[in-house]
Amino acid sequence: RFAAFPCMGAAMTYRVGVKPELLRWARKRADADINSLIRKFPKYREWESGDVRPTYKQLERYAKTVHAGIGFFFLSEPPKERFPIPDFRTIGDKPLRRPSVDLLDTVYLCQRRQDWYREFAIMEGENPIQFIGSAKLSEDVEAVATRIRGALDLDLEESRTLPTWTQALRRFIEKSDALGVLVMVSGVVKNNTHRRLDPREFRGFALSDDLAPLIFVNGADFKAAQMFTLAHEMAHLWLGTTALSNSQPDTFTEHEVESWCNRVAAELLVPLNLLRQEYRRGAELPEELTRLAHRFKVSSLVVLRRIHDANGLTLEEFHQAYVHEIERLKEKPAKSGGSFHATQSARLGKRFARALVADTLEGRTMFRDALRLLGFSKTETFHNLARNLGVDHGLSS
Repeated sequence: RFAAFPCMGAAMTYRVGVKPELLRWARKRADADINSLIRKFPKYREWESGDVRPTYKQLERYAKTVHAGIGFFFLSEPPKERFPIPDFRTIGDKPLRRPSVDLLDTVYLCQRRQDWYREFAIMEGENPIQFIGSAKLSEDVEAVATRIRGALDLDLEESRTLPTWTQALRRFIEKSDALGVLVMVSGVVKNNTHRRLDPREFRGFALSDDLAPLIFVNGADFKAAQMFTLAHEMAHLWLGTTALSNSQPDTFTEHEVESWCNRVAAELLVPLNLLRQEYRRGAELPEELTRLAHRFKVSSLVVLRRIHDANGLTLEEFHQAYVHEIERLKEKPAKSGGSFHATQSARLGKRFARALVADTLEGRTMFRDALRLLGFSKTETFHNLARNLGVDHGLSS
């Protein structure tokens, strides 16, 4: 598959006959700036024109730079890469541009994790999860939200006593995990902090499956927004739909499925009948947002949506207040991400991580495969995770 050309010098360097259109395809796929590539690869423009061919080592570095497998560059033509799951993202009810390579790699990784866990669940004799696909779009939103809340054992009164919103989100994730959902929250691709996910591109996705349902939440988004994303994607699982979403509490979409999931998520987190009891119409809006957000342990954005749903704000007033609140949240100082082990557990999801680590230590999954699924490069990191999860099987400390 190589077209090799010896270059004169102290040693022979072999150049690869890669087609220029494949280099161009990979650059565009990664949305890479050509001038930045030229700074890293001075002959890059000549590579794309076909006047100069890269060495194999240069091609390896290029593949890593544009996040493409080296095998792509030995194809006869650029692949027609289709997005692997239904894409429900919209702006003004119009589909968004093609997904970024960071989003693609995140979905591919989660699909591989889901495939692994499904096989694990079959081997363990786990029963199908009954709630997957149990709801219909024709059902009453309030009734479905009540069912979901009951299955999750979410106590709305308990939310009053939780000191922080982060703890409320953590509790929601723990309840989802206990119900059998693989919940993964990460703001980066694998563990690469140089590949930060953009919440403007997507906020989460659901991969429906009756043995390995998976929800991914974009951890680069506001903490305040992640609760709504988790609730929205949970509604997708109740419908039995796999989907990529960018919905927020202010989204009023004409897409039937997304609109339904938005309404279920809002009702799940802040039931309208309770909101009407708690909301003080004569109070100043900023004070009410703070008070009600603390009471329900949701973001002020969700509270705004529910006040509008309760006819406390016109649509115009709602949108104005929402924009103002987004700007206020942007100004809040970022909090630390917590310990490394806590971050890893959130990125991987405890249910998935425990199963994979234990299965690997028992010898059923190869270490090489486990490291790839975990996004680790060192076995030391694997063993540290095992100890942190309490599945070290007597590993020495």
